[in-house]
Order: sequence, then C-alpha cells, then structure tokens
Amino acid sequence: MTTTDSPVLATARRARTAAAALAPLPRSAKDAALLAIAEALTARAAEITAANAEDVERARAAGTADSVIDRLALTEQRIAAIAEDVRRVAGLPDPVGEVLRGYTLPNGLDVRQVRVPLGVVGIIYEARPNVTVDAAALCLKSGNAVLLRGSGSAYRSNTALVEVLRDAVEGAGLPADAVQLVPGESRDSVTELMRARGLVDVLIPRGGASLIKAVVEGSTVPVIETGTGNCHVYVDAQTDLAMAVGILLNSKAQRVSVCNAAETLLVHKDVAAQFLPLALAALAEAGVTVHGDEAVRALAAGTPATVLPATDEDWAAEYLSLDLAAAVVDSLDAAVEHIRRWSSGHTEAIVTTSQAAARRFTQLVDSTTVAVNASTRFTDGGEFGFGAEIGISTQKLHARGPMGLPELTSTKYIVTGDGHVRG
Repeated sequence: MTTTDSPVLATARRARTAAAALAPLPRSAKDAALLAIAEALTARAAEITAANAEDVERARAAGTADSVIDRLALTEQRIAAIAEDVRRVAGLPDPVGEVLRGYTLPNGLDVRQVRVPLGVVGIIYEARPNVTVDAAALCLKSGNAVLLRGSGSAYRSNTALVEVLRDAVEGAGLPADAVQLVPGESRDSVTELMRARGLVDVLIPRGGASLIKAVVEGSTVPVIETGTGNCHVYVDAQTDLAMAVGILLNSKAQRVSVCNAAETLLVHKDVAAQFLPLALAALAEAGVTVHGDEAVRALAAGTPATVLPATDEDWAAEYLSLDLAAAVVDSLDAAVEHIRRWSSGHTEAIVTTSQAAARRFTQLVDSTTVAVNASTRFTDGGEFGFGAEIGISTQKLHARGPMGLPELTSTKYIVTGDGHVRG
C-alpha cells in the first residue's frame, strides 16, 4: 500500500496479493474452503437474515418494486439453497491446469496451452445478495480473488455475507483477502474500481441496462458484458398447443424478476386462432397483463385476459413483472426478424413439432441460447450443470451465455525445450 492509496485501491492491492497465493493452490485446498463456506452459511443463517431484513425494510419504505425486493430478500431456505450451490461448485472439476492443446514441434519443443486464473475479478451488481456468494465460490474455485461491489440497497446483507465468507476462507487456510467487499456506498467507489487498471484484471457487471452501460462505457478495466433479458417465445405453425401453453407459462410466470423470464410472445398466424385464446386465458389466470398488437387484441375477445395496445417500448421492454408483449407474425422468418430487431441477445425459444422449423430457427437466431420445446428459464448456470454462474454474457468475446468456471480462466502457453535456441 502506498501513501496515496484510497481504500478502494488498497483493497485491490490486497486482492492482487491474495490472487498470487491462490493461483498455484491444488483443488483440495480450494474445495475445503468452499465446503467451509457452505457450512458457515447455514450455521450463521440467522445472522445473515437479520441483516437482510434491515435491507428489505429500507427497500419497502423507499417504495421499491416487488420484483426488486424479491431479488433482495434472503430466507433461511434461500440461504440453504445457496449453500448447496457452493457444495456443487466444490464438486465440479477444477479448470486450472487443464490442457487445451498440447503437441511437440518438429524441432522437439513441447508446447502446451493451459488454463490459468484471470487474477482479480471485480463484480459490480445490483440488489441480489446471492450473487455475493455465487461470485465468491466460482472465483475461489477457479483460483481468482474477487472484489464485490453490490448496491447500497443490499449493503447490510452483503457486509454480513462477506464477513461469513472471509471467516470461512481464512479458517480453511486461504487468504481472507481472496474475498473482499469494495469499501464505500457512493458511486465514487464504483468509479475507482472501474479505473483500477493494472490491479483489477476484469470487471463483470450484473444488473439492469443502465448499470451495464455505465460500466462498459466508463471502465478502463476490461469488461465482460452481461446483458438484460428481453427473451422471446415463438409458437410455430406446427406445434403442440398444450406444450406451447405450458412452456409459455413457465417462461413468463414461474419467476418474473429474473433475466431469463420471457418478455415477448410471438405466434404464427396459422395457429393464432387456436392457440391465443388458450394462452390468454392461462396468462390471465396467472395474473399476467398482455401488451398485444391488433391481431392479439382481436383474438382476446371472450377471454378473461387484460390486453393493452403494444408500443415499441413494449417490444423493447425487460418488464421483470407480470407483463408480456405479444404479436402475431406471418412466418418463422418474420418472428426471427422481430427477434433480431428487439432482442437483447439473451434467450429465445421455439415451440414446434417441425424439425425443419426448429433447425431453421436455431440457425437464424443469434442469441446466447436458443431453446427448442423448452422454457427460457433453463438459461442458467445451475440448470446447465455449472453449479452456479457468475453471470450471463451477451457479448461474443471471451465468454458467451452462462459463465461458469472455465469462463473465469484465461490461458497461457508453456514451452519446454532442451537447450533450444532459434536460428
């Protein structure tokens, strides 16, 4: 630490020292720390929920939306589930040291490309304290130190969680500074973190569009961009109506406050008259308000659905609420054109009994995940078998889609010779 270091930079320097200690550790040491974290979370759940209750109370008093409070709230059941996710991460293979390529050149030089930790990973995120634990677990398993900068609305929750994490990590023999909460609740601390190039190796923003945009545009540290979730469900001309209704309901209403919830329904004109009355009635029963085009509104007559006129704002919306935009399209290609214009590039689903339609849809749609006859809600690190995820990247460089352990590594080449010199 230099005399000019701010608290944020001093924290980053400690993280860099911890990262150097973590990088060569064997899997057994990292797994022991993760299992200690899982045990500590359940043992100290009352302490964590007490801190979280203060955050929830403040959020309610401030008139925060129910969907945001749902993301913020921790219960003993949710903490137990988070702890189980940490155990799953401990059970996953260690990516560090994996040989991606290995060969011997004609001159006898041995060349290997191996996975190595990124180093110091900064996470800037909004009111989701579960991210605190997921990020720490994935970073530790992949040999990285993590700097956690959550929102002020979850400050008490994150402070309690990081205290538990640091105690567990240190008790397992790893440096406590491998997991740190970035000091400060003002935007200045976020700005300092974004400008800590040379101390922080990568930043990952998780949250709404405005947060992600601010980090991408304002950071001098490399950023892995996670995206918002304007996800689509397209019901094809050839489809199983009951299956389509089930997939739509699960995609939209199973949990509305998450980025993989569906926000737009597109229905082929040839099946609209049969499908939409069924779908609109089911959506109404689930409490969903539909924002429909003229064709959808016409077919809503006689159903219990609330259907409002759709605007361009609706096609672009990530509602995170019991709202759904809906349109009738002339063809599969028209559905793809709509998705290309309005999608955030997260997840799109097609419900069809036609292999040709499924093949064309998956070829033409350029999003991180394309689901065939499955809910958009499956785009998730845990559901993909990653144990947990650090975020869902909607960019195309380094990582795309749910990011698990391999996405938290880089590579280096190890070249071994026997006195080789280049002529």
